[in-house]
Amino acid sequence: MTVRDSGNPRKRGDRTSGTRPTGSDASGAYRRSGRYGRGPGDQRRFAVYGRRSGFLSLARFAIFLVVLAGVVLVSMMTVARPLLRAVVVPWANGNPSALSIGFVADLVREDLGSKLTDPASSDPAVVTFTVATGDTPAIIAPRLLDAGVIADQRAFLFQARMDGLAAQLASGDFSLAKNLTPAQVVSALVVNRIVAQVTNITFREGLRLEQMATKLLTVQAGGIDPQQFLDIARNPPATLLADYPWLLDPKIHPKGSSLEGFLYPDTYQVRIDAAAPTGAEGLIRKMLDNFYVKLGADRLAAVSAQGLSFYQMLTLSSIVEQEAKLDSERALIAGVYANRLTPSVWALGQLQSDPTVFYTHDTLELAKLKLADWVKYVFWAEFTTKLPDPLPASVVGYNTYISKGLPPTPICSPALASIDAAINPNTKTGYLYFYAKKDGSGTTAFAKTLAEHNANIKEYGKP
Repeated sequence: MTVRDSGNPRKRGDRTSGTRPTGSDASGAYRRSGRYGRGPGDQRRFAVYGRRSGFLSLARFAIFLVVLAGVVLVSMMTVARPLLRAVVVPWANGNPSALSIGFVADLVREDLGSKLTDPASSDPAVVTFTVATGDTPAIIAPRLLDAGVIADQRAFLFQARMDGLAAQLASGDFSLAKNLTPAQVVSALVVNRIVAQVTNITFREGLRLEQMATKLLTVQAGGIDPQQFLDIARNPPATLLADYPWLLDPKIHPKGSSLEGFLYPDTYQVRIDAAAPTGAEGLIRKMLDNFYVKLGADRLAAVSAQGLSFYQMLTLSSIVEQEAKLDSERALIAGVYANRLTPSVWALGQLQSDPTVFYTHDTLELAKLKLADWVKYVFWAEFTTKLPDPLPASVVGYNTYISKGLPPTPICSPALASIDAAINPNTKTGYLYFYAKKDGSGTTAFAKTLAEHNANIKEYGKP
């Protein structure tokens, strides 16, 4: 080794020396050195490492940003949630469809709180609730509140929306308890539908109140007590009359009067199931409702040409109902009685109507029998016995052969045709008499004088 060799601080093969190594050592030294002191393999290795390090750094930063955003969002939702709820809830109340948005429904649920889980009350009483055709949850909510089935309409409507009640709600009667939660009420409005058991009761024209009560003895009308029906019809309570303001008009229904004549003859469907039977008062209400619908306000306000009030015309029409067999003759028969009510035409002042005498007789005879025995009694039949003399004050006015004018009350429930005949009687003919022909035709012979009347009796009196 020379001084030059030992004194050269650079190793052989250093590119800065300006010499190139030779031989086997030279080849290996060159491969190890490369650019910047590293070989080609090292360059590739460290380049890949650098890229991986960059990717990891970016991923860590992205995760950091996501976490940070989540923390900020949670913080904002926690702090600002009451403010957000105050804005969203009123909007959702006016836009129920918005409840399909998850966070909106959550905010409304939070706002309702325990109203969604608390029962309406602790009362276990069960009520029958009716859903009409076309009803929606929004329509029935106020009625449910009035019935005591729910305590909060918003809670019910929210639960109804969540459970899809609108698509399942059907008309009918439902059994609902007062101690149900909103969710249970919604469920009950789907599954607790009452299958009603009904029956039809037909009251034909011309029946008096006692006949109607007797009819109830002979039909399967569970829940309708005949005696209760009769008691209410004879002495309607003030609470019942208050629901029918037109019955409070003395020209239509004098104070203290029975409902004789006002229970419209028709076929009525009544419920006989134990859940919600129609009941005696319920049936009477159906009949009064029908009376008002069939007649209408115009007829109730009518006054006849003879100055009769509606109640007097109803009384006259009940007599016509018992006398007439053909609709075409009702106005003529009503005209006969209207003429007899005119002093200048009929000086006697008495109607002399046979049906009023039959009514008097039947009233006295029915008073001797128990209600259960009325089914064997023949109403409106001719009788051979004499009426008591004097007659009791309670019935004397119904014997129109001795009492003047109309009887105190109607004697039966007339058909609409008889009522129209009494409102517009045919008095122009001047007839004062009529006689039902016995020839099987069902027609009536009319007369202006007693002589003509006696001739009709002679001609048509024998079959």
